[in-house]
Amino acid sequence: MTVDEMAALHARCFTRAPRPWSAAEIAGLLATGAFATVCPDGFALGRVAGPEAELLTLAVAPDARRRGCGTSLLAAFEAAARARGADDVFIEVAVDNAPARALYAAQGYAQAGLRRAYHGETDALVLRRDLRTPGPRTSS
Repeated sequence: MTVDEMAALHARCFTRAPRPWSAAEIAGLLATGAFATVCPDGFALGRVAGPEAELLTLAVAPDARRRGCGTSLLAAFEAAARARGADDVFIEVAVDNAPARALYAAQGYAQAGLRRAYHGETDALVLRRDLRTPGPRTSS
């Protein structure tokens, strides 16, 4: 998947706050050490700093949701982060994004904090998963 395709998919997935990322922004992240896991219908983008990984975004085409793509992307991201030395993964997710919260909860993520007004007027939960322990792997 090219950065242009990633940006187009991100725009389809993020139609409100947070705003979608441009191809230049995605390319900039990749150029500074971020990495992506991809499938035909989506991608996950994140980075590792020391023992911590940060999942910056996960985008699945709206017409491909609830078929396991998000779960597969997340598992591939976690494996890549572990291979890069990460022990934990963190992500911020809008409190009103019930589908994303359900995906992360099903995969063993737990609330580690709260960011007020993180996405404009929407609060975001900080979620964490310990990569040293196996997490559940269910379809989503």
